[in-house]
Amino acid sequence: MQDMEFHSNELGKIQIADEVIQIIAGLAATEVEGVADMSGTFAGGITESLLGRKNLAKGVKVEFGEGDKSCSIELSTVLQFGVNIPEVCVLIQEHVKQAIEGMTGLAVNHVNVHVTGILFPSDKVKEIPAEVTSERHS
Repeated sequence: MQDMEFHSNELGKIQIADEVIQIIAGLAATEVEGVADMSGTFAGGITESLLGRKNLAKGVKVEFGEGDKSCSIELSTVLQFGVNIPEVCVLIQEHVKQAIEGMTGLAVNHVNVHVTGILFPSDKVKEIPAEVTSERHS
């Protein structure tokens, strides 16, 4: 885990852990209409299930800039079926950038959004023929 040092004076230092930035980004992304969830690793999903707590940093990577107070964000998202994917992704980028810059003072250089899945309404899943879903998993 990497911490970004923001300020140092006679009273001490102010540091923000990268996990704090991840949580801000993850929460900001999930506030956008059309975002079903963030997608993380398989191990993270198991940990979430076992502990019964939601991992608020799931699906978010932060990279701090060299020597400056900036960062780049990588998001892995699951969107709801039927949304306009490019429009939702632009809203995610804007919302995440505003949240991080407003809460931390960090400049956000990039917000890269990866759509890793689509959440279908339960009634839509029933309409997909079994042979189509089995072909996709082969």
